[in-house]
Amino acid sequence: MKNNSINKFIIDYSIAKNIGIDILKEHNIFPIQQQDLFILIATQDIKQNELLLVSFFQKPIKFIEVTKQNIDLQIQNFDKQYEIFTLATKALENSIQNNSNTDNSYIADMIDKLILFAIKLRASDIHIESLKKSVVVRFRIDGGLHIVFTFDYEMYFLLSSVLKLFANLDISQTRLPQNGRFSKNFENEYDFRVSTMPTINGESIVLRILDNKNSKIKLSQIGFDNFTFKALEKIINLHQGMILVTGPTGSGKTTTMYSILNTLNNPSKKIITIEDPIEYNLAGIQQININEDIGLDYTTVLKNILRQDPDIIMIGEIRDEKALKIAIQASLTGHLVIATLHTNNAPDTINRLLDLNAEPFLVASTLRAVISQRLVRKLCDECKTDLNKPVGCKKCNLSGYQGRINVCELLQCDKKISEYITQRQDISMIVKYAKTKGYVSLEENALEKVKSGETSMEEFYNKVKM
Repeated sequence: MKNNSINKFIIDYSIAKNIGIDILKEHNIFPIQQQDLFILIATQDIKQNELLLVSFFQKPIKFIEVTKQNIDLQIQNFDKQYEIFTLATKALENSIQNNSNTDNSYIADMIDKLILFAIKLRASDIHIESLKKSVVVRFRIDGGLHIVFTFDYEMYFLLSSVLKLFANLDISQTRLPQNGRFSKNFENEYDFRVSTMPTINGESIVLRILDNKNSKIKLSQIGFDNFTFKALEKIINLHQGMILVTGPTGSGKTTTMYSILNTLNNPSKKIITIEDPIEYNLAGIQQININEDIGLDYTTVLKNILRQDPDIIMIGEIRDEKALKIAIQASLTGHLVIATLHTNNAPDTINRLLDLNAEPFLVASTLRAVISQRLVRKLCDECKTDLNKPVGCKKCNLSGYQGRINVCELLQCDKKISEYITQRQDISMIVKYAKTKGYVSLEENALEKVKSGETSMEEFYNKVKM
């Protein structure tokens, strides 16, 4: 059975540095650790390499069998990983000598290099997780988590202390969750949202990477097909009503909402957002960050928001019956309300609103459109096959995919659908009618993107037809 990741081991990258990358490539191997009695080496083929490698090492060799992709990833990213390993080693040595977790320039440099490595690999989050005897660092890339480093357990205290300093958190607090943020400029300005959570072995620390250029994404850049884009352009320019953006966590709802706000933002309109937390700062828009610790929750803000005389209200999430009633009330009184809701698809959103005890005639009077969406991985243009399958190359970090694309459906609520909602007609009847007006389901939109070579059937079944 092949181990699925070399990075589960604490790798001593100095061994590979001393051997030389060319030799590692030639024999398709990667050294992991030197033990007292043997050296641990990852290989794709144990039998082939048992005799070949004796001359390179003075100790006996113990092999673990891994995939070729595992070895290729180590070699491809070696320079970055060696640099981070070297800084981590110096940081630990410095910490022992000075008996300090915070007065340590090496760890600050190491964190910067780690963040830059994550940005290079297009990661959206960095996960630092303390285990019983080690610390694992994982990157979330195109929606999936990948182990990139495993360090000695002592590294947890260094990483935790310095990241908490960056985010203005309490360094001594390890028994309660904390949230903060900090900013850094790496050619572009980046914000980092930091979340710490106590675990049985220490803490789990997550850095959300927020590239500020993403806050300026236009509606035309989201990836809607021409029919959906043109329809949305008209809908978002209505003066009142409710537009809902739905989908699971990580489906790109916030990006779509921000792109709508960027399109609508001008000095003649007052736009207020209610968010938990605020992802990006939007110039010219009044943004409210929910803080339940002091009683500033969604219900409190929504109860008072109409006194601010807004034209457009964006609600980060409609969580309960109270929030929905206030959103509907705002929609009825001459405001455009844009909000998110957790539902599987656009038609099911109508049932969800009714489940939250909204009166059918009020839903019918206010609901203008529902956008339901997912993010699926985009096939790498350099290496995808004619059969639209992922292969893997240097450009896509051997994954076969590069970036993600939007898959969506748009349900427009015209007079006929409003009548169906008031009459509590079955959702299948609404869908049947909507199809006569051009409605394309989430699954149909995803299959179109498979046929056009933008994504794969694997992604269709993993992210859409679940």
